[in-house]
Amino acid sequence: MIRFTNVCMKFHGRAVLKDFTLEIPSGETAVILGGSGGGKTTMLRLILGLLRPDSGSIRVDGQELVGLPERDMVPIRARMAMVFQGSALFDSLTVRENVGYRLYEERALPEDAIERKIIESLCFVGLEDTLEKMPAELSGGMKKRVAIARALACSPEVILYDEPTAGLDPINTHLVNELIRRLQKEERLTQVVVTHDLETAYRVADRLIMIHRGDKLFDGTVDMLKRADDPRIRTFLRPHEVLATPGCFPDKDGGIRVVAPTLDEETPT
Repeated sequence: MIRFTNVCMKFHGRAVLKDFTLEIPSGETAVILGGSGGGKTTMLRLILGLLRPDSGSIRVDGQELVGLPERDMVPIRARMAMVFQGSALFDSLTVRENVGYRLYEERALPEDAIERKIIESLCFVGLEDTLEKMPAELSGGMKKRVAIARALACSPEVILYDEPTAGLDPINTHLVNELIRRLQKEERLTQVVVTHDLETAYRVADRLIMIHRGDKLFDGTVDMLKRADDPRIRTFLRPHEVLATPGCFPDKDGGIRVVAPTLDEETPT
């Protein structure tokens, strides 16, 4: 279980999370939705202990992370894996070496066991035939699937995803979404997916949490989100409806402002 209690976080005086409280039960896939700069990726870094909040509590399976010495974070991070937005593969290593990188570094398993883990993980994402390929030989979608295989190879209890379908075409978006769903269904992993892609959010989420300028606007199911009446949520979900008026823009407080034309219209003669 991942629990945030009254977490506050500022960067350069700007509030990124405001008195933020959240609970993600074990085995659940939670999607964190929101616009750019809204605090979504900051949440992942806080869960990993890469950032420390200004105040509040963050617990993973009952273990308080705030104030924990770096050496005590190591076993907690060992139970987690991260899938980065840009895949973050090592260009100089083969797919085999990328997927097994953490296992080779930790040296907790014999080499034949590591090899089995690598192959099993690549089979799960449908890329078992790419073992000796270099990242430069892979498409963007294949790189993202290799990144998921690398996360899976470490047998994590928690996987964190930062914009897992960003920049992917519809086919690869579908493939990545289905992999996230399978991991939840077959492995019962706890997953936290940060995205602003509604297709991904609707497809993979057990629960949706929406953040706006550091505040939690919503916490519930997909159906509940679609029925929400908050203007900030409606603008995010259906901008083509809410902002249909020419010169109409979302205001920072969630309201709507209309900018009048600056050029005088010609008067017909």
